[in-house]
Amino acid sequence: MQYTRVLEFYRKVVGMFGGIGLAGQVLVIVAGTVLTSALGIVVVVLLPVDHFSHTAAAKPPVARNPVAHGIVMVFKNVLGLAILPLGILMALPLVPGPGMVFILIGLSLLDFPGKRVLERKLLTRPMVLRFLNGARTYFHKPPLVIDAD
Repeated sequence: MQYTRVLEFYRKVVGMFGGIGLAGQVLVIVAGTVLTSALGIVVVVLLPVDHFSHTAAAKPPVARNPVAHGIVMVFKNVLGLAILPLGILMALPLVPGPGMVFILIGLSLLDFPGKRVLERKLLTRPMVLRFLNGARTYFHKPPLVIDAD
């Protein structure tokens, strides 16, 4: 039942997109690319330097209130589940946007076994790490620390 609502919503969105004309479609695509790129860069610049290091993974979460900690964990995972498919979509050929960056952001928000190994595989791609550290350098932030295995 819920899937039909979601599919109907996507049909309406696609129908509206198809009805706005070529100039409107180009404007939506360019605006979407600029906004998602800006959001991705903001997140990358705000990440702590050691976010992807072993020391960051070993830090225990600060939880004074277990209920608040649980709510934050659920919110973080839901946000990660929303961002990850967006990154996968943007990583497809001919789709504009920083797909690998959004995949990395979505993965870092999720909590699952093997998460750090998967993040490390993405970060070992030279273009990804070069982009992340280039964005950080541009905004006068130190490069990310990636521990060697």
